[in-house]
Amino acid sequence: MATKAATAQPIGGASLPTPEALPADGFSRWNNLRDLVPFSRETLRKREKEGRFPRRVHLTQRCAAWSNRELHRWFADPVGYRAES
Repeated sequence: MATKAATAQPIGGASLPTPEALPADGFSRWNNLRDLVPFSRETLRKREKEGRFPRRVHLTQRCAAWSNRELHRWFADPVGYRAES
């Protein structure tokens, strides 16, 4: 099995946790990401708007989630990540 190791991509001098529990396919909501993302929900929203974090997908009128494939791309390179238009 995989070991719990931090990725090598620093953000402000700290490294991100490896998203081992995040499946490669599917969608994740904020409650699943809260422990994996090193900033607040408001900062995530701002980065999403700037294209520096994956854009959420509206599954229903009141339910939004992020694509796990895009989240894994972001975890691989959080500083260089740019959302596709």
